[in-house]
Amino acid sequence: MERKIWGTHEGKTVELFTLDLGEGYQAQITNFGGALVSLYAPDRQGTLADVLLGYDSLEDYVKCKSSLGVLVGRHANRIEGAQFTLGDVTYQLAANDGRNHLHGGPGGFGKVVWEPQVVETSFGEGLKLSYFSPHGEEGYPGNLKVQVTYSQAEEAGGLRLDYVAEADQDTVVNLTNHAYFNLAGQGQGSIIDHELELYADFFTAINSEGLTTGEIFKVEGTPLDFRQKRAIGEGIDADHDQIRAGRGYDHNFIINGGGRGLMRAARVGHPPTGRVLEVWTTKPGVQFYSGNFLQTKTHPYRSGFCLETQFFPNSLRFSHFPSAILKQGERYEHSTIYDFSLTTK
Repeated sequence: MERKIWGTHEGKTVELFTLDLGEGYQAQITNFGGALVSLYAPDRQGTLADVLLGYDSLEDYVKCKSSLGVLVGRHANRIEGAQFTLGDVTYQLAANDGRNHLHGGPGGFGKVVWEPQVVETSFGEGLKLSYFSPHGEEGYPGNLKVQVTYSQAEEAGGLRLDYVAEADQDTVVNLTNHAYFNLAGQGQGSIIDHELELYADFFTAINSEGLTTGEIFKVEGTPLDFRQKRAIGEGIDADHDQIRAGRGYDHNFIINGGGRGLMRAARVGHPPTGRVLEVWTTKPGVQFYSGNFLQTKTHPYRSGFCLETQFFPNSLRFSHFPSAILKQGERYEHSTIYDFSLTTK
């Protein structure tokens, strides 16, 4: 694995690691925020393009406010009212999304320097990133030890992320990676021509704040039905209350069979280049986000999509949602694979 010094942050060394995924696929990762900086994938003519939205410098990641490509924690997505209760104690978090808490707060896992270690995996060298989150960081209880390993998946062109965490008291953990993809290549326009399949019969409804309401709806008969592949742009501005609430797609889908092992959550294809991305995960949900709030010169409106594997958003409010509570002495584990391939036509 190639590695080079990329800079320093708060006196700590930040590096850029290049991970060979086989057959021309290549990922770059930094230990600042555990960010996926780039992912090069060939098209059907063999031309490489970076299919991730990213930045060229550490300084840009330090300033970035959109969680671009970083590891998100302790709790991905939204927590209503920026607080939760465990036992008899209510914990107050930062309100960084209106009145709500989003993606672990303004100083979450995407803004810290992780300890890197190159490790041997079943398919070559991988990158293990470790972080110690002290009790009270961003308002969360318990000392938490987190490790995330990036490695080649079983098939060439696959990037695997394995997450592990343990705490010394009951706490809340819901980790993900916030990668933005554009299979045409970064800087190549909108993602509305991408064709999406989601292996989900149900989604969790949201309100105008983007918060899940606890309601679970069938996708059937709605613009959120991606059980058969169709262009992302087909329903992205539909006259539907859920589309209006998310200003496009920004919804958690309940993966069919999700949470029972490694299951396929999504498949995205880009017909002009032939590039295909499949997402596999052990988590029960996947957030499909169509880049509705991207608005920079580098990364304009709807120039990337996210498929964030997760527990359901705002799950601490609803007992019928899978729980994001990690008990003292228990081990948090989940895996996600981003698997790239090509179609011939």
